Amino acid sequence: MLVEKVKSGNQHAFRILVETYRNYVFRTIFAVLRDQKEAEDAAQEVFLKIYHSLPQYENQGFKTWITRIAVNYAIDVRRKRARRREDVVGSINDDIFPTERMSIESELIRKERRKLVRQKLHELPKNYRDVVYGFYIEEKSYQQLSEEQHVQVKTIETKLYRARQWMKKHWKEDDFS
Repeated sequence: MLVEKVKSGNQHAFRILVETYRNYVFRTIFAVLRDQKEAEDAAQEVFLKIYHSLPQYENQGFKTWITRIAVNYAIDVRRKRARRREDVVGSINDDIFPTERMSIESELIRKERRKLVRQKLHELPKNYRDVVYGFYIEEKSYQQLSEEQHVQVKTIETKLYRARQWMKKHWKEDDFS
């Protein structure tokens, strides 16, 4: 009876339908997605799908029908999430590990940038160059650098701070493109 009222355009009946099945639809979707925020968003989308699909509903078990819509939508969301993760991982891998998909041109550009950065490092005053190279290129810790240079950790921090200030003052972002 409620479904018939919604089909005939009764908005209040649809609100009642949503209130009646809200928790059920959410729990169904949550069982697939295992993420509360995504399940809440998906539940709203499912109710929109239910509303737009009601003209095709043929009175054969309403709860079964909405369950099928909810589960199918949740599976679609989960697939999209997995695809997004694959895309992100793929792009990270492309950045870290050059693959066959990377063109020779992009690899040449990358090598030129590395060469440019090395040249720019030589413009740094000597007392900053060693610290910047050690910290950013060799990825050494403040502690390692202080031991190598026989100075306090605070001295390394100060040198890096001053080196950054020097770079901001003397270099432009356009220098690296």
